[in-house]
Amino acid sequence: MRRRILYVIGSLNVGGAERHLTNVAVRLKRRGWEPEIFALSPHGPLADSLSEAGVPVYGVTLPKWLVSVVRNDRLRARIGLLITVAVMVVTIWRRRPHVIHLFLPAAYIVGGLASLLTLVPARIMSRRSLNAYQSKHLLFARIERHLHPRMDLICGNSRAVVDNLRHEGVEAAKLRLIYNGIDVGPFEQPFDRRQARTEMDIPPDATVFVIVANLIPYKGHADLIAAFAKIKGQLEGSWVLLCVGRDDGIGGQLQLQIDSAGLRANIRLTGARSDVPDLLRAADIGILCSHEEGFSNAILEGMAAGLPMVVTDVGGNAEAVVDGLTGLVVPPRDAGALGAAILRMQRDPQRVVMGRAGQKRVGELFSMDACLNGYESLYREVGAV
Repeated sequence: MRRRILYVIGSLNVGGAERHLTNVAVRLKRRGWEPEIFALSPHGPLADSLSEAGVPVYGVTLPKWLVSVVRNDRLRARIGLLITVAVMVVTIWRRRPHVIHLFLPAAYIVGGLASLLTLVPARIMSRRSLNAYQSKHLLFARIERHLHPRMDLICGNSRAVVDNLRHEGVEAAKLRLIYNGIDVGPFEQPFDRRQARTEMDIPPDATVFVIVANLIPYKGHADLIAAFAKIKGQLEGSWVLLCVGRDDGIGGQLQLQIDSAGLRANIRLTGARSDVPDLLRAADIGILCSHEEGFSNAILEGMAAGLPMVVTDVGGNAEAVVDGLTGLVVPPRDAGALGAAILRMQRDPQRVVMGRAGQKRVGELFSMDACLNGYESLYREVGAV
């Protein structure tokens, strides 16, 4: 089974890496590969999409009796980890993939260690973020550095990520760069912008800003709210900011900040949405103000929707957005600079031209076909044909 690829990832919830892997696996299957997924937490909204496309999903759910008997959270987590490693080893032996491809740190550590107990012909790891997390998880850093030499290839999704890996001691000969790719089809469907705004109770002439990012501290929502608090008296006409994404625990805190700044009428926390392409096309300006990033699909989707983007200069953001041509790039954690850029973008008569330039850039450099070709090249390089 030289075309069978077993991907390992932490979960199948709706996140950038998870959606990316789902899109890649489904499309590679159409190209004749045999992708399969092992998720450390196998249940999630994307599991159904994969199963419907004929992509098998494996994983472990602890039995209820074990959860009820083992009350200590730390002990239960350790037992769960041992069971997961054992099941993964058995899955690899049974399915006999030619390549095991590991996504994200937890999956790399668990799946990487499990793979060493098997005779899988090839191992690939994909890093999709900068390595800032290692400073808080020193054990993770040590295990990853132990695993790096045992990988056949290691892939980053931006030059910034690849540079991180090089500084961790990964041999240059093993490093590869594959940018994220997106399907622009959903952004080319017929769309009634006015109707979409009416359904959201947004005036047709309002300036609509949008950020698509789960509510996680490092995504910088607090900076964004502070930025709007600084410039609210200078923005022209009516305006709305849509914060689209799952609440990972800070939603209440952000809402208090919004209320304190007197912006309840302007800033909306929408939660996770399944109609992101339509929300983007109903907007005027896209924003991503992360403190850290690998290479953001959210930026590419905003560009595909024709939005000029205001982004922070972290990870691969400035590799996607060309400052002054397709958007504006500002320092991270700087609400003043972020607010100034947002204000400048709203007032810029060329912002529509910027949006169109970004749309063209996505089609030329960040298409799903280019991304898939990159993955196929990886697999052929390690002998999968």
